[in-house]
Amino acid sequence: MEQQIFTNEVILSWLQYYAKNTTLDLEHVKMIDITKKNKNIIPTVEAHKTTMVFTNAGIDDIFYRLWNAGLGECDVWYNEGSDPSGEILHQKVKDMIDRGINASAGMLIINPNARNTAKIGLSNEMFQRGSIQYVGSEIRAIILNKMMLDPQDDICVIGGESIAIEAALMAPEGSVVAVEYSHRDRATLEDNVAHFDLHNIRIIDHIDAETMKDCPVPSLVFMVASASTEQELAYLISLNPNINVVVYTLDFKVAANITGVLQDMGLTDIDTIQVSIAKLGSNNTFKQQPAPWIITARTRNN
Repeated sequence: MEQQIFTNEVILSWLQYYAKNTTLDLEHVKMIDITKKNKNIIPTVEAHKTTMVFTNAGIDDIFYRLWNAGLGECDVWYNEGSDPSGEILHQKVKDMIDRGINASAGMLIINPNARNTAKIGLSNEMFQRGSIQYVGSEIRAIILNKMMLDPQDDICVIGGESIAIEAALMAPEGSVVAVEYSHRDRATLEDNVAHFDLHNIRIIDHIDAETMKDCPVPSLVFMVASASTEQELAYLISLNPNINVVVYTLDFKVAANITGVLQDMGLTDIDTIQVSIAKLGSNNTFKQQPAPWIITARTRNN
């Protein structure tokens, strides 16, 4: 079946169709064309009360995936054809899990419980269990704050599995290249990508010209410091001399030396912080968590 291209004219025709035939307020509608690459429908519907989704035929599990993500009570407005005409149908997502998309069209998904606030520092219980020991959610929230992500950012994440997931959620119009050297960690990350239904993450096992040749040039890199950090930074800076850098380490020597390394590579505006988190335990005493250093180097022209 030929893929329909949703041009401006086609999009406007679908908007007019729903405006004439429903009482829905389309003033703040969020539009997403999932016929294009890297589009995440579940986070979009979670964050917007009204989402217009443009899709091609042949997607068999779209409503099941929405239901499985806890969006079963959302309302779906749609028609049976490929043109914005005819009768409008209306059902709950939970009543549509056994059907797919049988025609290229635009549909409206209404989520009355949508939250437009950004999710920063997801609880570790939300991630799939596996080989990965996730950083504490409070520390992850600080890391994401330091990354200062924009929705269109192209990001490289090296050794930061939960950071890669949250970055993909926060940059829905951008992309994430996640670098995982361990086969077991890659498998766990793939489980998380499927769990969050993310389509803007690409997982590779190392960085070089071959693995990065089809990837967008990153504007930002987050990396857990390792023996290959300098080599990875040198290559990424060769791709983008103005790349922004966030480095995470639990090693004091690395934290002390990284400033000079970044300066030698031509990066500026370097800042180093140490994060200390203590949690109250069941015995009414505070337990200190590992206290990492977070080093940033920012060269982006805002």
